[in-house]
Amino acid sequence: MIRVQREDIDVDAVLESVKTAGSGCVVGFLGTVRDTSEGRGVEGMSVEVYEEMAVKQLSAIRDEALERFGVHRVAVVHRIGDLGVGDSIVYIAVSAGHRDEAFTACRYVIDELKKRVPLWKKEYTADGEVWVEGERRE
Repeated sequence: MIRVQREDIDVDAVLESVKTAGSGCVVGFLGTVRDTSEGRGVEGMSVEVYEEMAVKQLSAIRDEALERFGVHRVAVVHRIGDLGVGDSIVYIAVSAGHRDEAFTACRYVIDELKKRVPLWKKEYTADGEVWVEGERRE
């Protein structure tokens, strides 16, 4: 399952989509809108995407994770549009026979998504709008 959508993410449906009879675990990552960023209060966020290219890149990242880490299934759902504090932005689910492979693959997917997928985020703060550049850590 690879999706880019405006609707909220149905985490249960995504989890179900990756389960297999041989999966000893399912690992999930849920990214949400924070209320602060680089010392500024955040009131909300807008996410824009080049959808065709985003789906192509997400599919490639999924395929790489499947091959490199030997996991069973990988699903990625990313939201676009206007989001509020606490809203879900992205959900990644990975199933595998063992947890080490699942955690490693999940981390790989989010790291590669941040580097390669054409998504643009604009944060709304009390001081105005701020475009978010690439990967950051606070």
